[in-house]
Amino acid sequence: MPLHQTIVVSVFFLFVVNLSFSQKEIPKGTVTKHEWKSDFYQNHREYYIYVPAQYDAKKPAALMIFQDGHAYVKEDGYYKTPTILDSLINVKEIPVIIALFLNPGHYDTNFPDQPYKNRNRSFEYDVMDNRYATFLIEEFIPHIEKDYNLTQDRKMRAIAGQSSGGICAFTAAWERPDYFHKVMSHVGSFVDLRGGHRYPGLVRKSTKRDIKVFLQSGTNDQNNHEGNWWLSNLQMQSSLKFRDYDYKFVGGDGGHNGEHGGAIFAESLSWLWTEN
Repeated sequence: MPLHQTIVVSVFFLFVVNLSFSQKEIPKGTVTKHEWKSDFYQNHREYYIYVPAQYDAKKPAALMIFQDGHAYVKEDGYYKTPTILDSLINVKEIPVIIALFLNPGHYDTNFPDQPYKNRNRSFEYDVMDNRYATFLIEEFIPHIEKDYNLTQDRKMRAIAGQSSGGICAFTAAWERPDYFHKVMSHVGSFVDLRGGHRYPGLVRKSTKRDIKVFLQSGTNDQNNHEGNWWLSNLQMQSSLKFRDYDYKFVGGDGGHNGEHGGAIFAESLSWLWTEN
C-alpha cells in the first residue's frame, strides 16, 4: 500500500477509534505502578500493570509486554496505550489483554529522571541472546501470575518496544517463539549496537520462526556510526518478505521517536491481534 494511502487509512481508523473514546460508557482499565528487584539481573526496575475492566479472573487474559514501558503507558505521550486498549477491547477489535510496561533495570532504586538512562538498558535490550526472554519467562511473568490469570496460549502473547526496546522485543520472540508469537517494533535498533545489524542475514538463513511481526520506521530515523535505522528496518522487511513471514512494515518520514508509531498505533494493534 502506498504511504499516502497508509496515512489515510490510519487517520480514518483513528477517527473511528477517537469517536469511541468520547463515549462515556467505555469501561476504563486500571493502571498501577510498582517497583521490583530482579534476582536474574541483580537490579531494580519500575513497571506498570494495565488491567482492563473486562478482565475476569476465571478466564485467562491475553498478555502484551512493552519495553521502555514509561513511553507507552503515559497518557501525554505518543502512544497513550491504556486509552487505546480500553477502546479496542470495548469494540472487540482485540482480546482482553493485561499489559505489562517494564522499564529497564537499574543498579539501585535511585532511578534517573529519564528511564532511558537506566544503567542496564543496553545490556538487557540490545544483546542478541535469550537472557532477556529467560528473565521474562522464568522470573518476571511468574511474579505477575501470582495475582493474575494469564494465558498459556503462545498466540495470545505479544511483546513490543521502540528503538532498543524494539530489537529486544524481536529477540525475545526470535529466541523463544514457543512462548511469544507477536512482535511490535517501533523504530527498532537493528543496527550495530551489540550486533543487531546481523538480523537481516539471520532471518534469511535461519530456521523460520512461527512469529508475527510488525515494524515501523521513517526516512528521518537515526543515521550515525552505529548504522542507519531506516535502512536497517528496510533490510528486515526484505528478509521477512523473502522468508514469507507473517509481517507488516509501515514506513513514513518520521524521526527516531514515537510520533509516527503513535499515530498508527491503534491500527497496528488491530493488525497484530487479528489472526489470519
